[in-house]
Amino acid sequence: MAPAGGSSGSLDGTSGPGPSSSLSASPMPGSSSGSSKAEDWLDLLGTPEPDSWVGSRARSASDAAVLRRKGHLKEQDKFIQFLLDMHQTHTSLEVMQKMERWIVEHRKDPRSSRLRRMVPTIGSFFVPLKLVDAFNEYDEFFALSRRQYVPPNFAELRHILNIAQVHCSAQTLKLVTFDADGTLYADGHHIEHDNEMIRHIITLMRSNVHVAIVTAAGYPGAPERFEQRVEGLLAAFRQLNLSKSITDRFHIMGGECNYLLRVSGPDKRLQFVPDGEWKSKVMRGWTPQRCEALLDDAERLLLESAHRLRLPVEVIRKERACGVVPTVPTIYEVLEELAITVQAQLSSDLPFCAFNGGNDVFVDVGNKSLGLEALMNYLKLSPAEVLHVGDRFSDTGNDSATRDCCSILWVANPEETDFFIKLLLSDIRELKKLPVYIE
Repeated sequence: MAPAGGSSGSLDGTSGPGPSSSLSASPMPGSSSGSSKAEDWLDLLGTPEPDSWVGSRARSASDAAVLRRKGHLKEQDKFIQFLLDMHQTHTSLEVMQKMERWIVEHRKDPRSSRLRRMVPTIGSFFVPLKLVDAFNEYDEFFALSRRQYVPPNFAELRHILNIAQVHCSAQTLKLVTFDADGTLYADGHHIEHDNEMIRHIITLMRSNVHVAIVTAAGYPGAPERFEQRVEGLLAAFRQLNLSKSITDRFHIMGGECNYLLRVSGPDKRLQFVPDGEWKSKVMRGWTPQRCEALLDDAERLLLESAHRLRLPVEVIRKERACGVVPTVPTIYEVLEELAITVQAQLSSDLPFCAFNGGNDVFVDVGNKSLGLEALMNYLKLSPAEVLHVGDRFSDTGNDSATRDCCSILWVANPEETDFFIKLLLSDIRELKKLPVYIE
């Protein structure tokens, strides 16, 4: 989907338990598939956020009591805000009916469409979105059309957009890419052996869909460092003795766009793909000297900004990235200020990504959009065949650049990732008559 909605720890964007108790008190309407979907929604609603997620992230000044969201500033999206504003004069159904028509117009003429005039920063829609159907599906369980005083909130509109995106992307999907921290697993963790996403990833690969993890983490010359982050997944590859034709469908793009790894050998280890096989001519022109100059300027700006904000930090310098980590507790908005300062003031002839990681701020050479484009060229895929799943699509998030090259799903946490990938796999099974899960 084009630029989509914010991020919230709970389904409805609040810190409370949501409507799960009332939902469980009465049966859901619809068929057996509807009952299954109802159970999935209830599972998502009822999953508590681990306390470690709160403690490991910078608290927002406006969420001082309990941070169930990763900062209010993560709810940034002009398209979603436009949909919210339309609810002042339209019902939810009317909003979706109009928007579905306008997206069709925008896909035909994106430069002068009505949607472009109303939301000048709108991106591309690589597949059509059946928003009315998605609204009806969501409405069946959460009674949006029956509310008289409470309109849908940011997170609910994000869910409706995600539902529409899943159903449309399933028909042409050839590659799913995932952010790592906060999307596949909790921030600061890695894929353990019991991670639910392991089954989903392998099922996608067995369904002839490529899967890639696109992450800011970069360890030049050290594939074992990447292996540590996906240890449980690689162990499952070995345990199931997956054939090379299946494991060839898995890649990791590290350092935003600087390192590509694939699975190799009978022991299912990771190895770097030689730069000449996948990097564009422009990317191969990023010499060490040019990268060093960019990172020197970025480090200077980060330190100057940290000094201005009276924030003591530790500098971390890598081959293609540099960052600062606060050495004392701080708030989310201070990290936003650091990231936006670099975005506004850093001048370079190389592309870069300055982003708020939630407990640090990093500047990388390149960005995920360039990495995804290179991966798509490597696999010979078009934008309509690709879907990126991430949790940081705000102005200072490193997933935001991917909107330029493929459709997106914006999730708030790994539980939402699990929910929407289940929905995607259900659609793929119906389209391709595939088994439900791996044996």
